[in-house]
Amino acid sequence: MTSLVAVTVDPVSPARSSAVPGPRLAVPAAATPPGGRAAWFAWSIAVTVYVLAVIHRTSLGVAGLDAAERFGIGASALSTFSILQVLVYAAMQIPVGLLVDRFGPRRVLLLGILLLSAGQLAFAFSSAFGPALASRAVLGCGDAMTFISVLRISARWFPAAKNPLVAQLTGLAGMGGNLVTTVVLAQALHSRGWTFSFGLIAVLGAGVFALVALLLREAPDGVVVVPTAERRLSVRAQIRGSWQEPGTRLGMWVHFTTAFPGAAFGLLWGLPYLVEGQGMTRAEAGGLLTVLVVSNMAFGLFFGRLLSRSVRARMPITLSVIGATGVSWAAALAWPGGQPPLWVLVVLLVVMGSNGPASLVGLDYARSHNPPERLGTASGIANMGGFIGTVVTLLGVGVLLDALAGPSGYTAETYRWAFCWLYVPLAVGTGMILRLRRRVQGFRPAETR
Repeated sequence: MTSLVAVTVDPVSPARSSAVPGPRLAVPAAATPPGGRAAWFAWSIAVTVYVLAVIHRTSLGVAGLDAAERFGIGASALSTFSILQVLVYAAMQIPVGLLVDRFGPRRVLLLGILLLSAGQLAFAFSSAFGPALASRAVLGCGDAMTFISVLRISARWFPAAKNPLVAQLTGLAGMGGNLVTTVVLAQALHSRGWTFSFGLIAVLGAGVFALVALLLREAPDGVVVVPTAERRLSVRAQIRGSWQEPGTRLGMWVHFTTAFPGAAFGLLWGLPYLVEGQGMTRAEAGGLLTVLVVSNMAFGLFFGRLLSRSVRARMPITLSVIGATGVSWAAALAWPGGQPPLWVLVVLLVVMGSNGPASLVGLDYARSHNPPERLGTASGIANMGGFIGTVVTLLGVGVLLDALAGPSGYTAETYRWAFCWLYVPLAVGTGMILRLRRRVQGFRPAETR
């Protein structure tokens, strides 16, 4: 969340391409991505970076209470860590898309690993709020360089019809990183402490860097990876052309609306909600959060199979996930006293596990509605959506928690009303999806033609 000059990936019809400003790139019709073992090997190397990025990204999700104690901060300040990290991620999506289009995904991945490791290492040794906040910003910048690069590599290696499945498998692999965070890092924090745990994650980057530098081939033999200067679109033309495409904007709003509930819960507020709001121990809360991860992986496989069979499944998946998420949260929040039984929480986490896989539908819209030379840029725009929604949610919940907290601190009732904020971005995003859906219905994506 993408191909260049010599690879045919979702070519657009002349009627639509004529509206795109700037020069067009020649794409030989015979140059079809090969797939096969070499493609899966290249993808497996690239996706290792994304798994590492997810470990870094979600590391604060199991350390929120530790961070509040270490830095002496409240809920609003605590949410600033994740807000800044995600905000940087979102702001970097268009620049990263441009970098991938112009310099190739392998170089961008290597730079991303360096930034991830540097940010996490600084966070491990930080003892004050300011330096720790700056380190999360660096980490967010490195994180932003991974997912789009992995999808760009897979688009060069796999036929277009397999791209939705490969994208879901990429997200599923990322959930493996989330599982490492939930199970391994949570235990390490308890037994080995802050500096050792976060420092160990930073050191992992050295091995992944060597793996990518030595083994990753970002395209099959004979494929032009970086376009020549005369074939490059201007930055302005790439951004304008991508944004003017309704499919890109629809993809952004699909990503926005489906991704943020599960992301905000997993990144920061899940553990405090379960411990302080529901009275669980940290071990019980950590165990329950694994339901979110496992559900995410299962939905990733399920949605990937559906989308690889028919692109008509995109909108039904999107609207079903939005509706189920809204209903599940309503059941949990409306429960008397704000403390629903365990089975309601399990259902809620299972449903939120569908959020991440459903958000990848937005990237599929962007991919199939844009020409190859600007797929990185279009994917970056679409990928901004969910992270903007996550920032809005993290901030809204944090501010409401501090505003509603009484002498007894954050109670079940406090969390109950604070999480009602979820329905604001959910309503806005759903309205935009329904509006833009009508504008793209007349265009049949390339893989169906």
